[in-house]
Amino acid sequence: MPTTDAPSLYQKRIPIFTRSVKGKFRAFKWAMMALAYGVYFGLPWLPWQRGHEAASQAVLFDLPGRKFYLFDLVVYPQDIFWLSLLLFIAGALLFFATGLIGRAFCGYFCFQTLWTDAFIAIEKLIQGERPARQRLYKQSWNGEKIGKIGLTHLLWLAIAFWTAFTFVLYYGHAPDLTVQFFSGKAPSVAYFTTLILTLTTYVAAGWAREQVCLYMCPYARFQGVMYDPETLAVAYDNRRGEGATGRAIPRAGLRPLEERQAKGHGDCIDCKLCVQVCPTGIDIRNGMQYQCIACGLCIDACNNMMDSMGYPRGLIRYDSEANLAAEVPSKPRLHWKSPKIIGWGLALVIMSGALISSIGHRTSLDAAVQQVRQPLFVMLSDGQIRNRYQVRITNKGVEDEIYIITAKGVPDAALDMGNFREVKVHAGKSLIVQASVKLPQEMAERLKNIEFVVTPKSQPAQAVTLVTRFDYKHGE
Repeated sequence: MPTTDAPSLYQKRIPIFTRSVKGKFRAFKWAMMALAYGVYFGLPWLPWQRGHEAASQAVLFDLPGRKFYLFDLVVYPQDIFWLSLLLFIAGALLFFATGLIGRAFCGYFCFQTLWTDAFIAIEKLIQGERPARQRLYKQSWNGEKIGKIGLTHLLWLAIAFWTAFTFVLYYGHAPDLTVQFFSGKAPSVAYFTTLILTLTTYVAAGWAREQVCLYMCPYARFQGVMYDPETLAVAYDNRRGEGATGRAIPRAGLRPLEERQAKGHGDCIDCKLCVQVCPTGIDIRNGMQYQCIACGLCIDACNNMMDSMGYPRGLIRYDSEANLAAEVPSKPRLHWKSPKIIGWGLALVIMSGALISSIGHRTSLDAAVQQVRQPLFVMLSDGQIRNRYQVRITNKGVEDEIYIITAKGVPDAALDMGNFREVKVHAGKSLIVQASVKLPQEMAERLKNIEFVVTPKSQPAQAVTLVTRFDYKHGE
C-alpha cells in the first residue's frame, strides 16, 4: 500500500546573504544605529551629581534601594502610575505610527534590527560581499573557512558580551561594578545575567536573525489590523514595473525606456537587487507581505538601478494601497485625517501631558496616614477619647529632610507623638510614626475627621495635609 510522507510543520531555514546598498534609507539606518548604540552603551558611564548619599550615575536602577535614578528624577515604587502611563503611551505610539507609516519601527528602531545590522556588518567585514559569503558557505571546511567563520563568531560573541555587560551596568555604579566583575567579586546574579543575555543576543542577532521577525515577534502577526488602505508602506508599483507584457531584462532592443514601453514591457529589469538586499529575503514585487519590516533598503537598491538605467526613480517606494490603485497615482503623502489616527494622536497627547504634569508636580514628600482600628477608640480614665494612627513619611528627595507633624482643628496638646513633633527621614527612605489624638468627650462627639499636616522644614510650601476619621460612636 503506498504511503505518503506527512507534511513538515517546520520550514528549514534558507540562509540569507544580503548585499550592501547605499542610499538615504541605508544612511538613516546607520544614523539610528549610531544613536541607539551611543545611548545604550554610553548612559551607564555618564556621571551625574546628586546629593551626597545619592548615586553619581545618570541612569541607575537601584533594586536594593528600591529606586530608579533618571538624571535629576528619582523614581520610587510609589510612582508605579508613571509606568502604567508609559506603557499606554508606548502602545498608543505603536498604533499611531503603524497607521501612518506601517512597520517603520521594525525597520529602523527595533533592537533586533539594530543588533542584526551590526552582526551582518561584521560578517561582511570578515567574509566579504554577498558573492564571497555565498562561496564561503558552499565550500568545504578548510583553513580559510575555519578562520573567517571563527573570527566572525568570535566578534559576534564579543558584541553580545558587551551588550549583556552594559545591561548589568545599569543596575550598579558602572566603574565599581566593572572592577568587581572582572576581579570575580561581583554578585552572582551579575554573572548569570551577563551569561544569559550574551547567549540570547548571540543567537538572536547572529543565528536566528530574520526568524525572530517571522516566527517569534507578535508584532508581525497583528500588524495587519493596524493597516489602512492609506497607510504608507514599502510597495512595488506593479503597473509601472510590469507594463502590459511583463518585466524583462535590458537586452538588445529593450534597454532604452522608450523601446521598452513601445513593446509593452514595464520598467522593472528583473535585476533582483531588491531581493538581494532584503534582510528577510522576500520579493517585494509579490505585493504586501507580513515578512516586510519596511526598512527601505529595496527602495535604495531599486533607485540606484533606475539611476544607472536612466529611468525615473520610485518604482519601489513608500506609498499606500489606495494611491497605487488610483488611475493616476499622486505623490505619496501621510494620511492623518482619519478618526483612528486622530484618536490615537489625541490619546498620545493626553497621556503624555498627564505624565509630564504628574512628574512636574511631584514633590519630594509622600505621606499617608492609617488609623489603628483595633480598637476604634479608647475611653481613658480621665474621660477623654483616644484614637491611634500611623503616619508614613517617604522622603523622595536626594537630601535628608526633617519633617514637622501637626494636627489641625484640635488643641495642640491633643496630639501625642511621644514627646517629639519633628522626625528626620533619610533620602530615599520611609519612616512610620506612631501618633495618638486625645479629645474630651464633647469635642469627640462633634468631630468626625481630623487633619494631619506633614511639613518639610526646609520647604514649608510642600506641606501635605492628610485627612482621616476620628472615631467615637460614629462607627456604631
